[in-house]
Amino acid sequence: MVWQREGFETHEGEVGVLLADGSEPGPVFFDLGSGAYFHESTDWWVYDGSLRRPTATATRGRCACGWRGERTVPLDWQEVGSVGRDAYDVSGPERDWEAHMDDVATRAVPLPDDVADLLQTLRERLDELVDDEPVVVLRTAEKLDAIVADYGPLAARYIAGDSIPRPRLAEALGTTEKAAGSRLTHYTYLS
Repeated sequence: MVWQREGFETHEGEVGVLLADGSEPGPVFFDLGSGAYFHESTDWWVYDGSLRRPTATATRGRCACGWRGERTVPLDWQEVGSVGRDAYDVSGPERDWEAHMDDVATRAVPLPDDVADLLQTLRERLDELVDDEPVVVLRTAEKLDAIVADYGPLAARYIAGDSIPRPRLAEALGTTEKAAGSRLTHYTYLS
């Protein structure tokens, strides 16, 4: 179960687990037979202690950006066994991740209202057209690509010229430092 919020794709959230000593376990590896590939998982429910896996004692929210929820929720494996992992209540960690995302969204640079309204109107109109007029939607995408190609590199040059530190840029964009750097590089060399 992965949580996502539109506009903040690098901030995927999920249920994280803690062991009895308070540490966060690494991924669990599954040997699916012969070969060099081993499947790995960090899904909360694989830490049930079976097959020499670590036993998680608590859950908490976690985000791909590195954020970890401060609040922990005890993990009751008997209840997981009786209700099933899909029905087990993990709403606490999800609420904590949502609060983290509210904070990320608050710190991100807001779009001017008129730009946000234009983008929302365009999205709604394209949604109306895509089934009956896919060529029109593709042509619109081409026009949007041209606008991005004009203004993305210009904005990237201004940002580079201002020497905005990566942590500040990442916060302003509502993304991770790695993704902010990738975006800046992408637009710098887009032509």
